[in-house]
Amino acid sequence: MVKIWKALLFVLFSVMMTTSASSQVLHREQLEPISGFAKKSIQAGKIPGAVILIGNQGKVVYREAFGLRWREPKKIPMTEDTLFDIASLTKVIATSTAVMQLIEKGKWNLDEPVVRYWPEFGRNGKDKITLRHLLTHYSGLRDHLNSKSKQSNGDMILKMIEEEKAIFPPETNFIYSDINFIILGELVSHLTGQPFDLYCAEHIFKPLGMKDTGFNPSPKLRYRIAPTQYQHGTKGKILWGEVHDQTAYSMGGVAGHAGLFSTADDLATFAQMVLDKGNGKNSQILSPPWVEKMITPQSPPDKIPLRGLGWNIDSALISERSFGHKGYTGTGIWIDPTSNTYLIILTNRVHPKGKGDAKPLRTEILSFINETITSNHRPFISHPELEKYKSAKVETGIDVLLDEKFRTLKGLRMGLITNHSGIDSKGRRTVDLLHQASQVTLVSIFSPEHGFLGNAEGKISSTKDPSTGLPIYSLYGDVSRPTQKMLVGLDALVFDIQDAGVRFYTYITTMGYAMEECAKKGIPFYILDRPNPINASLVQGPILDNNLRSFTGYFSLPIRHGMTVGELAKMFNEEMKIGVTLHVIKMRGYERTYWYDETGLFWISPSPNLYTLIEAILYPGVAMVEGSNVSVGRGTMTPFQLLGAPWINGKELTTYLNQRNIKGLRFIPATFTPKSSRFNHQLCQGIQIVLDDRQALDSPALGIEIASALYQLYPKTFQLEKTLGLIGSYEVLHAIKKGEDPNVIRQNWQKPLEEFCKLRSKYLLY
Repeated sequence: MVKIWKALLFVLFSVMMTTSASSQVLHREQLEPISGFAKKSIQAGKIPGAVILIGNQGKVVYREAFGLRWREPKKIPMTEDTLFDIASLTKVIATSTAVMQLIEKGKWNLDEPVVRYWPEFGRNGKDKITLRHLLTHYSGLRDHLNSKSKQSNGDMILKMIEEEKAIFPPETNFIYSDINFIILGELVSHLTGQPFDLYCAEHIFKPLGMKDTGFNPSPKLRYRIAPTQYQHGTKGKILWGEVHDQTAYSMGGVAGHAGLFSTADDLATFAQMVLDKGNGKNSQILSPPWVEKMITPQSPPDKIPLRGLGWNIDSALISERSFGHKGYTGTGIWIDPTSNTYLIILTNRVHPKGKGDAKPLRTEILSFINETITSNHRPFISHPELEKYKSAKVETGIDVLLDEKFRTLKGLRMGLITNHSGIDSKGRRTVDLLHQASQVTLVSIFSPEHGFLGNAEGKISSTKDPSTGLPIYSLYGDVSRPTQKMLVGLDALVFDIQDAGVRFYTYITTMGYAMEECAKKGIPFYILDRPNPINASLVQGPILDNNLRSFTGYFSLPIRHGMTVGELAKMFNEEMKIGVTLHVIKMRGYERTYWYDETGLFWISPSPNLYTLIEAILYPGVAMVEGSNVSVGRGTMTPFQLLGAPWINGKELTTYLNQRNIKGLRFIPATFTPKSSRFNHQLCQGIQIVLDDRQALDSPALGIEIASALYQLYPKTFQLEKTLGLIGSYEVLHAIKKGEDPNVIRQNWQKPLEEFCKLRSKYLLY
């Protein structure tokens, strides 16, 4: 019963949220593989030890210490309460939070110039730099000061900042800069009249109950502290409770960019406060609007990377809304409001000689957490008790048929073309509803590509449904259309499958082939209509050349056709002169402009690599190039959000595509290793695609941008010709080869699109 209710709660929350990663529940047993990742990094000499903590749904679900905190000359085991020099996490845990508190209190303004509070700072043309520029790293100042002199002290550091000259004008270039946050820490002290460390202790750490967090930890805590590296300029003495960063060390261990020590538990308290919109256990640290401002884009418009106020919002954890920060000593914190999850990894990877590397461990754990949360959202049939919670806006064809007590099909012996996506709005299988109905007789089941369960790749054999005992005839195995033998004894064939809204998605080809075979036998064909998940109002992309029709292109459609399967069936029947007796059971409450998450229906992945609606939105564009020698992320947990190959330079491709200013999204460099499909178990470099505005995105145009970029950058390697089948247009392919601007190519397909839209209008039902 507990498992049932966990499933019920999962679906209920997924209905309420607009992203598929929402409200995922993690369990300790799911996270066991993390210990293997940590032990592997330790054995490889990458880190001496680590403390890893994961929070989910308001609770700590994983906390574990690994390896040693002191490796040489002594060996002291790592413990869960170990204090770490958290390095640049100081920027977000202390400095950004302090600055936001003061802004919220009206003490200063984000867009005020620094010189208003520190007049000497304006020397050498720095008078236009604002607090926002500092917090987002768009000030134009260089990354760090040359402060390695043994005589350097706090006053000297501030004098150096006053004499500093910016490399770039504000808002023009991103430079991750320690100088920015040294300035911010000094401003907090200047404005409050308190030393920076005392302000943070009084207004952040103590109110939150972060009892082990602070600068210059007490000698009493020495044996709980993870040492870092041999001390600056000395031999034989390890930094142990003293800050690793040279500039912060020169400033007496207290600075806005580094110097903070903390534990995994204290950082978990902070992360939960952020997820709770500024609310700690005993006090409100920040109000919700100001927390939201910190973690949403605040950097200059049209500039990449996007930055929050202190936080890196191009994070690698779970969803588009996640954010995080890393520290030089091997620390990191990542927070995701969508799934209500946070991850804390603390290591002293610079111990003892500064040559460790925490990146492999971070990468493995982030990938694993993403995969675990996403896999919790795999398709399943919900429990009937969900009926009391579910109130969908849209009733699909099967809902309408059920409501009408199967009147349309009464007395018929039928076959059903379906898969796992054939469910009603309460999660019950169409197969079961028809099989149990006294008014009709379900004789056989037919399954499309990916099989009846929707999780298979390659050719599929016919089988039986264990629940009903009915035969399941595969239409993606030895045959791709129902044989006359399969249709013997049927009075009707019913189609109930969730489509993806894309020309080359093969379910609509299966539908067309089945209609043709039914026409030959005089068997009526029924469509139980379903939403176009990427909405049915946008029509985009090149139209398929007639001589390129295939199993991935049944009819001359644009890539994004903007139709439901019922509307497509009407078009196919008329324009292809199929001549089948066609009945479409229309949806109720459906509007063409609805994205799937606006219908109130469960999201069920229509095929193995469309886990989320985000992937379905990107699919029409990214999939256009997957016939060539690139990976589109199949074999990872974020297919179609990734694209790469062993021969691609990820930073180069990212820069190229970001300069194209493609509406609705942005790109960040990515490395990934597919576990299956193309480049199986090979390290790929490339891009991660971050969707910002689905309404603004022209996804087929994105596909042309990607194809054009790959051909321009790697003309001898990228196999452009192999994209023809999915692009579907010789004219477009030749234009890419000639180096035409993708915007011009896009304009050239607008006239044919207008003609298609006129044809399309004859068959629209909604």
